[in-house]
Formats: sequence, structure tokens, C-alpha cells
Amino acid sequence: MHFEFFPSRTLTLYLAKLFVTRILAVLVMLVLVLQLLDLLGESGKILAHPGNGEAQLWTYVSLRAPQLVATFLPYSVLLATIITFATLNQNSEVIAMRAGGLSAHQILAPLLMTAAAISLVNFAFNERVVTRSTATLKAWQAADFGPIPREATGHANVFMADGTSILAADSAAGFGKAMQLAGVTWYERDARGVIVAQFRSPHASFAAPGWRLDDPVRFDARAIATSRPGPVIVGQGVKPEQIEMSTVDADSQGIFTLTRSMARLNAAGRRTSELDGKWWHKISGPLAALLMPLLGAVAAFGLARSGQLLIRAVIGMALGFTYFVVDNAALALGNFGGYPPLVAAWAPFLLFLFVGETVLIRTEE
Repeated sequence: MHFEFFPSRTLTLYLAKLFVTRILAVLVMLVLVLQLLDLLGESGKILAHPGNGEAQLWTYVSLRAPQLVATFLPYSVLLATIITFATLNQNSEVIAMRAGGLSAHQILAPLLMTAAAISLVNFAFNERVVTRSTATLKAWQAADFGPIPREATGHANVFMADGTSILAADSAAGFGKAMQLAGVTWYERDARGVIVAQFRSPHASFAAPGWRLDDPVRFDARAIATSRPGPVIVGQGVKPEQIEMSTVDADSQGIFTLTRSMARLNAAGRRTSELDGKWWHKISGPLAALLMPLLGAVAAFGLARSGQLLIRAVIGMALGFTYFVVDNAALALGNFGGYPPLVAAWAPFLLFLFVGETVLIRTEE
């Protein structure tokens, strides 16, 4: 019996190469199919904006594809695990490895090593690529697929109260006094909350204090009439810092940027439990790829001719997909305050790590 975790360099490289090729194949297949379906659903909205054409469709694909890759990479690892082990089992290669004295954990070790490397790559990919593409895509969607804002900060759907009045904007770009608002609407309300006038402007800049509407159109709700009053200052109680804090989007920020945003919110006495859960999930989420070989390993063992290979593969898929369901449910409950953020982010991972290890030990060791 060999007690080394990687008893054979040749076998380790063989299994790792086999595993990687299947992960890439499954990932490409999933992303292509899902990207096509997603594009079919969004192409009408993109082409509805005047001047948009094929170039804008490819721009959408370039922004959406990184999100699909990051989301479905753990699914690809799960399916690749089942395909790899089912093939090895069908060809009696698992039996040969067991006859050579390898334990189930030693057979699984090269796949776990590969999955750990994929988790690190996925984390870096999320931080460097996915967050930026998400911020740009959300800003583009907020502009109804018009010209993409030059500074896509992820501040979309701004909605701020100034006394009884309300300042709304489709998107905000820039920071501090250089912040610019696009698609601005100012709802002027009386003390009873009744709208007395509405201002619409394609653009607004910070006037210190207030926001300067460059070319507003005013609608008088009492006289039922519209006018163009020229540049006007509104929302003098709304500051750029308030907009930055109210529009913190964890999906559009890397873990270090999100840390700074949360620190500002905490300093202002704002609740950050939802962001806390997403902060921890930026670490536990990519680690899902490390868990998939353990959950799918049940497909590796048992005699193929016993007729149980399909059942084992289904059990592995069920374990993997159940993990994703539980993980999303725990994160949602954490956002609503049902779980502490740390528990919501890590409990599903630790639970299924224990379940997968228990299944592997009780069935094969």
C-alpha cells in the first residue's frame, strides 16, 4: 500500500491532463449554449436603441461571457469529474489503480490538485475581469444600451431623497465632486409628498451644493404644462458621497475595493450585513470548484458491469447541484439577516465537504 498523496508522477499528470481537457470542453459547451440563449433574449433590447447593430451585439457578448464563465466554471468541474471518472471506470482503469494499491483518496488527489488551481484562477479572474465587465454591462444597461459611459463605476439606478423631493438617475460616473449623472429626473414634492413639478435632464453635474441640470424639461403638475427653464440647481442636500455609499454593488467591485466601500458605510453607521456575506462569498464561491471532485467521486468506484455506474453518476450530479442550491439559499438568507454573513458564506461549503468525505470513506475506504 502506498501512503504518498501523489504516489506516481506519471499517473498524476495523466489524470490532471484528462481532467483539464474535459473541464474546458464542458465549459466551452455550456458558455456557448447559455450565451446564445441569453443573446436571443437581449438582442431585441440592444438593437432597439438607434444606431446599434452587430458591433453592439458582439460588445454585449464580450461583457456577458466573463460572467457566464465565472458562474458556470464550478458546474463544469462537477460534470467533468463525473465524465472523467465514469470513463475511467468503464475502461477498468480505476480497477487497475486500485489493484496497484492506490486508495480512493490517492486516485482523487490529482483532480483535487487541479481543482485547487482552477479555484485560484477563478478567484483572480473574478477580481480582474468579471467585476469590470459587470460594472460596464450594468452601466450600459442603465443607459438602455446607448453609448457606454466612459467611466463605468457600477453606480446605476440612483434614487436619493432630499427632504420630501427625490433625485433619480439612470447612472452615475466618476467620484467626489467630479461625479456626473445621466438620465436625471428630479421630483419636486410638497410637504404632503404630492408631486408639484418634475424636471428631466439627460445630464447633471455636481454644483457644490446641489446638482446642475444642464438642459432640463420642466413639467408643472398643477398647470399641466411643460417648459424649458434653462440650467437649474436641484437636490442641494444630496452629496456625491451619499450616492457612492447608496449604490455599492458587490458584484462590480473587487474584494479590496469592496473592503474600502464597506469601511465607508460602517463609518457612516450604515448596515453592511448583505455586503459582508458577499465579501466572504468572493472567497468561498471560487472554492466550489475544489469541492466538486469530492462530490462527483462517487461515480469513480463500483464495478461498471454491475449496472450501477449510471446510478452513481446521478448521485454525484445530485450532490453537486444540491450544493449550489443550498449555497444560493444560504446567501439569500444571510442577506435577509437569517444567518450571520460568515455562516451564510461558509456553512454550505463545510457541510458538503463533510458529506462528500463521508460518502467517499464509507463506500470505498
